[in-house]
Amino acid sequence: MPTPRETILTALHARLSALPATALRGDVLPERVPAAGLLILRDGEPGEPQVTLSPLRYHYQHRAEIEAVVQGATRDAAFDTLCGSIGAAIAGDRTLGGLCDWVEAEAPRPVDLAVEGTASLKAAVIPVVLHYSTADPLG
Repeated sequence: MPTPRETILTALHARLSALPATALRGDVLPERVPAAGLLILRDGEPGEPQVTLSPLRYHYQHRAEIEAVVQGATRDAAFDTLCGSIGAAIAGDRTLGGLCDWVEAEAPRPVDLAVEGTASLKAAVIPVVLHYSTADPLG
C-alpha cells in the first residue's frame, strides 16, 4: 500500500499528465522537447514536520518541484501558456481529491538556455508546496 506522500505525488503527476505537455516523473531531460512542452515532476523535500501529540500527527509542507521546458521560436508565449495551464490544473482542485490539505505553486524563475544547432530552450523550476498530515513520518 503506498504511503500518503507517494499517493499525493502520484495524484499531482496525474493532474499534470492531463495537460497537453508531456509529463514525466523523476526522469532525466530527454534529448528532444515535445512541441507542447515538457514537465518533469521531482519528488522534492518533505522538510521538518510540525508534530501534534493527541492524536499523534506529522504536518508537512512538502516542497516538490516541476521542471517546465519549452523550445522553439515562440518559446516565450509557449512558456507562458504552459505555466498558466499548470496553475489552472492546481487551482482546479487544491486538495488533489482530498488527499492533502492544500497545494500551492510558487512563481517560476525562467531562464533561456542556448542549445547548439537548434532552437533555444526556455525552462524554469516551479516549486509546489504540498500541505498534508500523516500518522507516521515514514508515511
